[in-house]
Amino acid sequence: MGLAVTCVVSLPLVGGFFGWLHPAFDSFSHFRVHLAVLLALCAVWLLATRVRLHGVVALALAGGAYSTAYPPASWHSEATATVLPGANDQPVYRLLHLNLQWDNPAPEKALSLIAQVDADVITLDEVSAPWRERLAAVWDAYPFRLDCHGDPKFGSVMILSRRPMLEAEGSGCRKYRGFAVATIDFAGRPVEVAAVHLAWPWPKAQFREVRELAPRLSRLTDDAIAAGDFNSVPWSAAFRTFVREGEFAEPERLGPTWIHDTLPKGMRRLAGLELDHVLVKRGLRLHDIRLLDDAGSDHLPVLTEFSIRRERLSGQVAVARAGGAERVGAF
Repeated sequence: MGLAVTCVVSLPLVGGFFGWLHPAFDSFSHFRVHLAVLLALCAVWLLATRVRLHGVVALALAGGAYSTAYPPASWHSEATATVLPGANDQPVYRLLHLNLQWDNPAPEKALSLIAQVDADVITLDEVSAPWRERLAAVWDAYPFRLDCHGDPKFGSVMILSRRPMLEAEGSGCRKYRGFAVATIDFAGRPVEVAAVHLAWPWPKAQFREVRELAPRLSRLTDDAIAAGDFNSVPWSAAFRTFVREGEFAEPERLGPTWIHDTLPKGMRRLAGLELDHVLVKRGLRLHDIRLLDDAGSDHLPVLTEFSIRRERLSGQVAVARAGGAERVGAF
């Protein structure tokens, strides 16, 4: 019995390493940590029986799989910062990312957080119709907005900025609700800011979305940053494809950021999934990235501080100031 259960648990765990073969395998990879822990428990069970050798093999497999998901050097606790080396003579900007949760039971927490953080740019996911009404309270502070009106219930992405948005080729909303790019003027240097909210993994359309986004990702300039709820863990094939196609730097690991709202939020650290990420290209330098405290959503907010490298690493896009405060577009 114990050996049969161990085999059942190990199959999806091993299958998750073959996400590049089929999206179904990639779906299993999202639960690598959970399956590894379960397999370790099964291994302990086997070690107490006559099939100890199988228990040793299962324990080694569980440990190896777990180590690929959470390298010790990158495992950060909630609300702590990862301070990264950077030049001190360059202006440092702040980007706040938050999946608002379309039916957030405590919207006042998110609005309070936005006011407290005072970020230069904000990327928001699941901006539903009720959220648009609530966010009107911060319009004066963030006069430049890219709003991708989508599903009126589950919402779409939005980018808010204190700094002017520029008219540039490729800026605007994707034809679906989960990707947008705003070119923002940071003291005379245009930076492409992408808000991301990918679909769920297989059998949903995540892999197809990433493939369709690949041409746009490849055209991002070196001065680009992407933040959002990717609905994929850092080791998944879909996420690795996104990073590769956009030529982003290896992302900093933050640990679990999401847990289903039917479960206690106190379990997020132990049973949650690492779905929210911030990616930068080589024209930007990360100074600090951290998870913030709960803002009422089923996702944790992420605050990133970055600067623009002094040297120009690529040709800059041709830009012009946007005429209005709010833009809605498609590409």
